[in-house]
Amino acid sequence: MIQSQSSPAGHRRVSGPALLPPAAVASAARSAAVHADAAERERRLNDETVRLLTRAGFTRHFVPRAWGGTEGTFGALLDAASAVGAGCASAAWCGALWAAHGRFAAYLPPDGQRDLWAASPDTRITAVMGPSGEATPTPDGWLLSGSWAYASGVAFADWLLLTSAEPAEQGGGCRVFALPREQVDVLDTWGADGMCGTGSHTVVVESVAVPRHRSFLLADLTAGTPGPGRARCHTVPAQLGGGLLFCAPALGAARHALEAWSRWAARHARDLPEAAALRLHRVLALSADEIEAAQLLLRDAAQRADAETWTERDVARNRRIAASVVGLLARAVERLHRTGVRSEGAGPDVVERCRRDVRTVAGHRMLRREQAAVDYARSVFSEVSAELSGAELSGADLSGIEVPHAEI
Repeated sequence: MIQSQSSPAGHRRVSGPALLPPAAVASAARSAAVHADAAERERRLNDETVRLLTRAGFTRHFVPRAWGGTEGTFGALLDAASAVGAGCASAAWCGALWAAHGRFAAYLPPDGQRDLWAASPDTRITAVMGPSGEATPTPDGWLLSGSWAYASGVAFADWLLLTSAEPAEQGGGCRVFALPREQVDVLDTWGADGMCGTGSHTVVVESVAVPRHRSFLLADLTAGTPGPGRARCHTVPAQLGGGLLFCAPALGAARHALEAWSRWAARHARDLPEAAALRLHRVLALSADEIEAAQLLLRDAAQRADAETWTERDVARNRRIAASVVGLLARAVERLHRTGVRSEGAGPDVVERCRRDVRTVAGHRMLRREQAAVDYARSVFSEVSAELSGAELSGADLSGIEVPHAEI
């Protein structure tokens, strides 16, 4: 396992299961692969795939143990989601988000958690964290109305988490509200070029009463605020663990594209002129380099998210890594696609589908490289400034330090 270069030396791994059940994950991955083309056409996952993702433990992965959940690790989820992503990136996306949203719901008060998980820890939860709609306070809670776009996997959701801002006189903060699926309407609006099977449609809520115990502050989730009954996996800042989970489906898709492309190249390279064959060799090596580098970076980020201690630099570094990784994966698959080959005998072009899926993931707002770079630079410069101030206070002689110049 790669060790963090920026985290405290006292990092220790959190105890917990090393993996989601491998056989169950493999079954879900096979089903995802078999139904990938249909999921893309129909813009929804196959029922069997959803059932097998649930059986594999995705939905319960971060659910508190008090409700029968696993309180698992980011590393285990990264490996499982990327394995499913090699069959269908949309299936991996929904599975990873169902897991992540179970972690979010752990911020509900105990009575709210009971509403979601008293019957089973395998509740499928769809969440939209971008604030929208209107939340009007009432004596018993809130009256929620509005529309929320990009509700991934909503066709199979049991509950939803929707975010809205309170009125200014109530503090103006954002709150997350839990609603049963039957209290929302779904508008068929998902028409992206890739990740079609996620069915990330728009949900509409019309004056639904949300009791007080079914809400929590978004700021607590973002910061990873500790609280009663919250395990270590629940108190991870959103930016420390979230981005790597968005990348997991893209990693699986990129590996699948590389495998399909390699099968084609192995059959045809022998019959090509030397220059053309050499071009294939270079494409293979460069894309494999980028995909393997992305995998190593994500595992490093997962280790940091699963460690018992973290710093603000760790949070910024993981965000930087997620944005960088999805760029590596997009370039690798784009390079494979530019060769113009088709995965013969496998129906629709696998490389083309993977390219669209990875490109769509890369466009997610959580993976914007510019903001990630700004946040990382701020964390680094803040630490450097503190060190320089400390050295000046101690009377250290800094005159001999040279700052190297490098072109960006």
